Amino acid sequence: MWRRLFAAPTAPPRPAPAAPVVAAEPVAPVSAPAAPGPALTVVEDRFHRVLLGLTEATAETISSTEQATLRRLEAIGERFDVRGLPRLPSVLPQLLRALRNDALGGAQLAALVGRDPLLVGEVMRVTASAHFRTAQPIHNLQHAVVLLGRESLRQIATQHVMKPILQASAGMRGHLAGPCLWEHAERCAHAAAHLGRLVGCDPFEAFLAGMVCHAGTGAIVRLLDQEAPPSLGEFSPAFLTGCMRIGARLSLRAVRHWDMPAPVCGALEERAGAPGTPVSTLGKVLACADALAMVQVLIERGLLDAQLDYGPSCPAHFPAPTLLRCQHDLRRQFMPAQG
Repeated sequence: MWRRLFAAPTAPPRPAPAAPVVAAEPVAPVSAPAAPGPALTVVEDRFHRVLLGLTEATAETISSTEQATLRRLEAIGERFDVRGLPRLPSVLPQLLRALRNDALGGAQLAALVGRDPLLVGEVMRVTASAHFRTAQPIHNLQHAVVLLGRESLRQIATQHVMKPILQASAGMRGHLAGPCLWEHAERCAHAAAHLGRLVGCDPFEAFLAGMVCHAGTGAIVRLLDQEAPPSLGEFSPAFLTGCMRIGARLSLRAVRHWDMPAPVCGALEERAGAPGTPVSTLGKVLACADALAMVQVLIERGLLDAQLDYGPSCPAHFPAPTLLRCQHDLRRQFMPAQG
């Protein structure tokens, strides 16, 4: 009792010290991956409709009239005389051979370029552009050739030769197809060179394959003007696919006629064969570059959303990040205002 009455009061228990408040580290927002673009078959069908000035298909299945027309086009394609194709100017193969010879200097290359006045004008125009502009003005062709370098000179010479061939605009549909084919060729060649460097292809052969892969498509467009009856309407997807397969076979015959390098002919042979996976490295490069170029043309024309990821729209020959980088590279090259 005494202890209870006179003991010192017991201090109340102290509360446990609160744990120090640590500010949470800011978490970087994770950007959601871009939604995938449409399937390759959809991209191809949409591109071919732009090429021919067609609207969306009203029927999914191929009609009997379309089947008959396709058989007629195949027969005409088999009889197609490649001698009727434009001949490449003789200066091009000579120049391409010379550019593989490291012993030749700028004076010899300039002499070859000088045989084609239109090519001279194109070389001087490109070297006067902002990309090549130097502190000192370019006074002669040899200076321009040296400034360009061998790879750029090969590309300019090829573009100079192929542009009028691809833009040939005979017939109603040809007037629409010509500019579209050239837009695709530029983008396909650029994408093929970009991808080809990554897998050890010769960059110029990859560029060349991209430039010529639709060389025969213009011929099938002109045949459609002559052979397709108005009753066919807007063409079914299967009919369009069949037409473009004929065009691929004509492209192969064209590059053989032009004596293109063997790897280029091989890649186009795979493209013209039965649908499947290409075997050669350049064939795989071309398949992806062709799809990416179609996508790019459709984006520039406002027919596809630029924010989508079109890697899944391409054949699965490259990792997704590689295809995405190539897609962005095409945007920078051909849509500079959009970054």
